[in-house]
Amino acid sequence: MDFKQGEFSVDRKTHVLVESSISPHIYTVLSGILMRFKTLEDGRRQIVNFVFPGDLLGIQGAMHEPLTHGVEALTDVRLCVFSRDRMLELFARQPQLGFDMTWLVAKEEAALDEHLLALGQRTAKERIAYLALFLSMRGQETAMTEAGVLKLPVTQEQIADTVGLSLVHTNRTLQALRKSGAVKWSADEINIPDLSSAIALAQYEHENASKRPFI
Repeated sequence: MDFKQGEFSVDRKTHVLVESSISPHIYTVLSGILMRFKTLEDGRRQIVNFVFPGDLLGIQGAMHEPLTHGVEALTDVRLCVFSRDRMLELFARQPQLGFDMTWLVAKEEAALDEHLLALGQRTAKERIAYLALFLSMRGQETAMTEAGVLKLPVTQEQIADTVGLSLVHTNRTLQALRKSGAVKWSADEINIPDLSSAIALAQYEHENASKRPFI
């Protein structure tokens, strides 16, 4: 039985999922990169994770309840659409697919643990080096990083909203990392010239890349 409802494309900066809305769909990412975020009533925002090809969108929220997060496209994105109402049927009829979806959710949970560790214990330099490594490694796993460079338009404000620093502190830290040669992060790409030095700086524990299911 075909559970796929179709595919569609969205432009960069488009909000794919809106906080407090009830989405009838779950998506898998076919191409492009997105960010998942939460906001406070006064507009302050925390970017909680980044979404790459093969990842799921919308399954992080409870079924049939308002979403507690929003999702915005950082690049042009192509998505595959599934009906949220048919998830139980999917798990019953396609147990391997259900297992793959559960595996992906578990991997995101592990990534969130690392993000929380970065926010709570790493210094400013370590936080930004960690984030650069995380994004670069995910890009490498999805064939988007070439020669240590990931093409990704991320603003300094978005970096600050991810690592929990002020915009001024973020700017100064990026300059310091650039001078050290550990990480060169510009407006449209992440370049890690010396991978081993960046890993040592961030105390980054990168597990051996396992084969990710592509749904």
